[in-house]
Amino acid sequence: MTGTDSTPRVGVLGDGQLARMMAPAAVELGIELHLLAGSAEASAAQVIPHTVIGDYRSVEDVLAFAKGRDGRAMDAITFDHEHVPAEVLDALAEAGIAMNPGPQALIFAQDKLAMRRAVEDLGLPNPRWNEVHTAEELISFGNAIGWPVVLKTPRGGYDGKGVMIIDDAAAAQSTEVTEWFSRAEQQQTGLLAEQKVPYSRELSAQVARSPRGEIVAYPVVESTQTNGVCDEVIAPAPRTSAEHVAEAERIARTIAEDLGVTGMLAVELFEITETSDADVAPGIYVNELAMRPHNSGHWTMDGAVTSQFEQHLRAVLNLPLGSTAVTGGAGGYVVMKNLLGGRNQDLHAAVPSAMRRSPHSKIHLYGKDPKPGRKIGHVNILSQTTRPSEAYEASRKRLERARHTAAETARLIVDGPDDHTQENQA
Repeated sequence: MTGTDSTPRVGVLGDGQLARMMAPAAVELGIELHLLAGSAEASAAQVIPHTVIGDYRSVEDVLAFAKGRDGRAMDAITFDHEHVPAEVLDALAEAGIAMNPGPQALIFAQDKLAMRRAVEDLGLPNPRWNEVHTAEELISFGNAIGWPVVLKTPRGGYDGKGVMIIDDAAAAQSTEVTEWFSRAEQQQTGLLAEQKVPYSRELSAQVARSPRGEIVAYPVVESTQTNGVCDEVIAPAPRTSAEHVAEAERIARTIAEDLGVTGMLAVELFEITETSDADVAPGIYVNELAMRPHNSGHWTMDGAVTSQFEQHLRAVLNLPLGSTAVTGGAGGYVVMKNLLGGRNQDLHAAVPSAMRRSPHSKIHLYGKDPKPGRKIGHVNILSQTTRPSEAYEASRKRLERARHTAAETARLIVDGPDDHTQENQA
C-alpha cells in the first residue's frame, strides 16, 4: 500500500545495516523509506520494500532513484555511508533534490584532511597532524613529533582500513607505505599523518541537528576497538568527569552547528587523563567524524527514548527532534556488544541458546553472511537501577555483569554453543 501525497519519502544511498535499521523507525513514523541497493540480497534490501537496484556511484541511477519511479521525488536523500562521489552529489544539488547532510558538510566526513583543517579552524582540539606526500615528509613529521605516528588515507577508510601505524623512519620507507603514496599521487592528494596520542580510552559524542537548526545531544559513550573495529560500547561512559562530558558535547555541537551538519553526527574522541608527554595536555581530542547513524549509537535502539535511527529520519525531514534520555532514567547503563563473524555459519541455529543464556539481551542481526571479522549484528543489554544513589562498587559490579553477559551472548551466536552449553540448557 502506498502513502498519500503528504507521506514523507526518504531515499537512502547505501544498502548496509545502517539503512536496514532505519526501516523499523520509518514504519513506526509512517515514513516511506526508499533504498538504492547494489543487489536484492543486500542487508537493507531484505527489509525495505521500496528498493531499486542500482549503483550509488552512477549519476544516472541516483537521479532516476531520487526523482521517483512514479514521478514523485524524494523529500530528502540521506546516506548509509560517506563514499558517494562528488559528481553524484553535484547532480542531485543541480536537480534540486534535498540532501541531509548536504555536500558542503559531508566533505568533512568523506575527507580526513578536510576534517582536520576544519577542526583546526574551529579551534577544537586536534592531535598534531600534517599532510604528507613523500616518505621524506613523513619521516620529517615523525622526527618532529616523535614515533610512532599514524598514517591514514584521506578517503575510503573505515573499521581500521586505510590506517597504518608507522613505528620509525625505516618503516616509513616500506613497500606498503610507498604504494600508499603512489595511489595518493594518482588521486592528486597527500596522506594524513597524525600524532599517536597516548589516550586513556576512546569516547564518542553523538548529536542530531535538523535543517532548522534544532540540535539534541545523546549521552557521551565509551567505545572499545579490537583490530580497528568497534567491539563494545558503554552508555553513558562510566567514570567520566563532568568537565570531559561537557567538553565532548561542546565539540560535537560546535561541529554540527558551524559545519552545517543535518542528521546524525558522531564525533569519535580520544580521552587523555594523564600523560608523561609534555607536548600533549590531558583532555579530549577529535579523532574522526561520521555524518550518519554510527556504531557507537546502536545502544540507543533499546536504551534511549529515541533511537539514533528514528532521530536521523526526524532530522532529515526537519521534524521536531526526540528525547535522548536513557531508558529507565539516571543510574542505568546500556552495553552494546558487536557480533563479528566467527566459526558459526548458521547464526539462527545458535540464537535459541543465546536467548536462554540471557532473556534480557536484545539481539539484532543484519542478514549478512558471517564472514570472519565482519559486522553481522549486535547485542544490547540494559543494566538499570531504581536506587537514587548507588555506591560506586555496586554500580561497577552491575555494569561488569552486564558486560560479561553481553560478551557471552555474542560468543554463543558467532561461535555457536559448545556441547557442554547445550547440555546445560537442554
